[in-house]
Amino acid sequence: MAIKITDECINCGACEPECPNNAIYEGGVEWSISDGTSVKGIYILVDGSTVDAGQRNAPIANDTYYIVPSKCTECQGFHEEPQCAAVCPVDCCVPDEMYQETVAQLMEKKERLHL
Repeated sequence: MAIKITDECINCGACEPECPNNAIYEGGVEWSISDGTSVKGIYILVDGSTVDAGQRNAPIANDTYYIVPSKCTECQGFHEEPQCAAVCPVDCCVPDEMYQETVAQLMEKKERLHL
């Protein structure tokens, strides 16, 4: 499953540079699938909707850092554990129950993001 950042986030920013998929954004910042990936054209999000990879999307959170579920692979294929959770000083990077994915699905997502 993807990782999410809870409201306990203190906005330290330690997590953002650790993400190999550029899935973490500062609160209030727009996101796109193409940020930090090699994706171009149409991309299918985890909710089944489609977006243009370069399209700027509304922030998921405004007051705290957030993780885009369609870009989060729990660091599968890069690290042994989610790096955001490993560096978070307040343990607010936790599994997101809304997005249940197997390791195989996370690896497939990784391959789609990094062609």
